[in-house]
Amino acid sequence: MVAGASGLVGREVLAALSTDKRVQAIHLVGRRLVSHPDPRVQSHAVDFAALGELPAVDEVYIALGTTIRVAGSQQAFRAIDFDAVLAVATQALRNGARRLGVVSAMGADPQSGVFYNRVKGEAEEALKALGYSVLVIARPSLLDGDRDALGQQARPGERVGLALARWLKPAIPVNYRAVRARDVALSLIDAVQQGEPGCRVLLSGDLQRG
Repeated sequence: MVAGASGLVGREVLAALSTDKRVQAIHLVGRRLVSHPDPRVQSHAVDFAALGELPAVDEVYIALGTTIRVAGSQQAFRAIDFDAVLAVATQALRNGARRLGVVSAMGADPQSGVFYNRVKGEAEEALKALGYSVLVIARPSLLDGDRDALGQQARPGERVGLALARWLKPAIPVNYRAVRARDVALSLIDAVQQGEPGCRVLLSGDLQRG
């Protein structure tokens, strides 16, 4: 199951899973239906605030996320980055899923004075408490990907930040370098499918693939 397949990382998770012949079915969960040529892919439009029954799956990948600017308020941001994330993870676990990979953010900390980082950190703690056999949390730094192709709004300063990050890459510590969305997706999938018991946190440097 992939929640957020219309986003930068979610799209790459879907692309990678669809090339894996071992995967029997891929269920997409989002606010809108997503079309895909692979007959194994089934898209489900849901209301995250009143999430109904979800299909039974083995693995779950959650790449839901927004910004306060796009969401419109802190409350609306939390409804996606905490409530929706937890709702999908909880429902999937009830239906038999045992492996979960989730995209969080660099700086996630439930004690942070920064609202964005605090919500991300609180979501991580809530996911840890659910009891998944395998939980992998990816904390990427600045994501490098084509938002225009997704019809997403440009995020303030992101293009300038990416240009500077590419220019200054050798001087930037690895955990702070911009990371390609595809690298995040592939690293997350690899870690989930390796199936190491417990919770594993992948920092941005762990997600880089050259």
